[in-house]
Amino acid sequence: MPTLTLRTVEMHTGGEPVRIVVDGYPAVAGATILEKRRYVTEHLDHLRRLLMFEPRGHADMYGVIPVAPDFPGADLAVLFMHNAGYSTMCGHATIAVGRWAIESGLIPAREPVTEFTLQVPAGPVRISATVHRGGVGRVAFQSVPAFVAHAGARVPVPGYGDITLDVAYGGAFYAFADAAAYGLRLPGSPVADLVAAAWATTGAVRAALPLSHPDGPDLEFLYGTILTDGDDAWSERPTANVCVFADRQVDRSPTGSGVTARIAIQHAAGLIPLGVERSFASIVGSSFTGKAVATTQIGGRPAVIVEVAGQAHYTGESVFTVEDDDPLPGFLLR
Repeated sequence: MPTLTLRTVEMHTGGEPVRIVVDGYPAVAGATILEKRRYVTEHLDHLRRLLMFEPRGHADMYGVIPVAPDFPGADLAVLFMHNAGYSTMCGHATIAVGRWAIESGLIPAREPVTEFTLQVPAGPVRISATVHRGGVGRVAFQSVPAFVAHAGARVPVPGYGDITLDVAYGGAFYAFADAAAYGLRLPGSPVADLVAAAWATTGAVRAALPLSHPDGPDLEFLYGTILTDGDDAWSERPTANVCVFADRQVDRSPTGSGVTARIAIQHAAGLIPLGVERSFASIVGSSFTGKAVATTQIGGRPAVIVEVAGQAHYTGESVFTVEDDDPLPGFLLR
């Protein structure tokens, strides 16, 4: 007989999976959302492994845990989980949560646009969803302050030589580099080659470049590396990127927090002005749009608020059980 049952709603945004836990998850202790993130890491990580890993998930699964908000004015709060732990921000999952929260009745639907505030570990984000006859179409969110941490840094990457790259924060820190610097093309190169280059870069940047955030050490880590097609100057044509994050996890979407950080880089370099929208294409051809909508400051450094938009779709619902004699509740093979 099962000793545990978890129910989920299954979605994807731009091809990237979103598994939202809707029933069966224990209460999460903590006065703040960062305390809740630490609590699930220390006390409930077996549930992340159960839901993200095989045989119920896979190495590139992504999940959402709804929790009680503590930010004044927040309507909902969520934690994000993946193959290596718990992220501080996730744009594709935020877009999916926006649709699910409205269509499930957690947020009252208002036509033609429904707005609400979602608290994530990186801070509050404002969600705006188009609604018609109760159904949700495109969902946009306005980011936490995004900023450039390192511009034009030269970092030795084992196997590839010195690579010039930027590091920026869009709810999480990412390194950004042109795929051509590794002798690769985006699109065009094998995914395994892109992953190898990005993974080597993440390790090199972690060793070479310090990161800081005024909101504290919970946010001060490099989440991954995003390889781009190098097309950073504004254009009407989409620009491509691929994000390799956590433990070599490949984002099928254009990466909402990555688009946020990339817009921060482009705006700081004078390549895209406020209010000008750019389209970003993923490794599977899906797209998000992004634009800097306001300038601000964080910790005394210039920053921008970025609006990212995309569309999420349902793929099903699941009821996961664990039998008390199951010797393999969660594992990964690559």
